[in-house]
Amino acid sequence: MSPVPFQLHARIERWPIAGRFSISRGSKTEAIVVVAEIARDGITGRGECVPYPRYGETPEAAADAIRAVGQWTTLTRDLLQERMPPGAARNAVDCALWDWEAKAAKRRVWEIAGLPAPHPLTTAYTISLGTAEEMAQATAAAAYRPLLKIKLGGDGDDARISAVRRAAPGATLIVDANEAWSDDNLQRNLDACAEAGVTLVEQPLPAGWDAALERIARPIPVCADESAHATASLQALPGRYDAVNIKLDKTGGLTEALAMSREAERLGLRIMVGCMVGTSLAMAPALIVAQQARIVDLDGPLLLVKDREHALRYDGSTLHPPEAALWG
Repeated sequence: MSPVPFQLHARIERWPIAGRFSISRGSKTEAIVVVAEIARDGITGRGECVPYPRYGETPEAAADAIRAVGQWTTLTRDLLQERMPPGAARNAVDCALWDWEAKAAKRRVWEIAGLPAPHPLTTAYTISLGTAEEMAQATAAAAYRPLLKIKLGGDGDDARISAVRRAAPGATLIVDANEAWSDDNLQRNLDACAEAGVTLVEQPLPAGWDAALERIARPIPVCADESAHATASLQALPGRYDAVNIKLDKTGGLTEALAMSREAERLGLRIMVGCMVGTSLAMAPALIVAQQARIVDLDGPLLLVKDREHALRYDGSTLHPPEAALWG
C-alpha cells in the first residue's frame, strides 16, 4: 500500500448492553468503543476498537493515541506496525486502513489480502457469570444455540458448569475462566468441565502463572487468551496450551492477526477467534481471520440493545460476511 496523505479522526461511542455482561473481573452495562476514521480523496475508512482495562487501556487514551497518528506525514500498514505497539488503538487504525484501501480500489478486503471469499460461520453465544441458578436460567433461554461460551469465576465453578449442562444438554460448551482459577482448584475445575462435556477451557490461570499447565494432565484442550497477544507471544504456548484465542484488540489489527494465525498453525496450535463486546464494525475484520478458526466467538453485537447501521447479519448463531457498506 502506498503512503496515504490523510485526515484521521477518533471518537468514543457508547452502546448499551442488553442486561449485564459479567465475567470474573466485574460487570458492565455498556460497550465503550473507539472509532477511527481515515479520510482521503472523498473516501472514508473506518475501524473500531474496544480498549480493555485489563491491559491498562482506556477509551480516552486510545482516542488520543489514534489522533497522534494523524500527525504523521504518511501512513501505511507496515509503518503502523513499526511505530505503534499492539493494542486497541492500533487495531482501530489498522482496520480503518484496510477499509479505506478496499473502498479506494473498489475491491473487497479479502481480495486485497489474497484470501478466498469468506463464508458464513457459527459463532458462540456468551452466558455471563452468575450463580449456578442464574446461569442455568440464562442457558435454558439460549439452549437452542449450537455453541455456548460459559463465563466462570473460580469457587463454585463445578456447580455452575453442571447446572449449565443440565440446562442445555445438546449444546456444545466452551468455558472461559478469565484467569480466575488457581493451582488449588485447577484440576478439580478441569475435571468438572470434562465431566460436563466441555470441549475447550479458555485461560484458566492468570497470565504469568500458567506454567502449572505443563505439570498436569489436561482432560480437555486449554486455550490461551490473556497469555497471548501478538505473534511473538506464541512461542511460550506449546506445552501449556492447545489453542490460542486471537483477538484484534490484542494483536493491534487485522494485519497482525493474519500473521498470528499463520504462525499459530505452524506451531500446531488450534485457532479460536474472539472479540470484546462491540458493534458489527469491530466484528467484520475479525470474521476474515475467523475463516481459519476451529472456534468462533464473535457474538458482541448479539449482546447489545442495538447495533450500528449496515450491521452484520446473524441468523440465530450463523454469522454472515459483511456488506461493503459496513466495512471492507
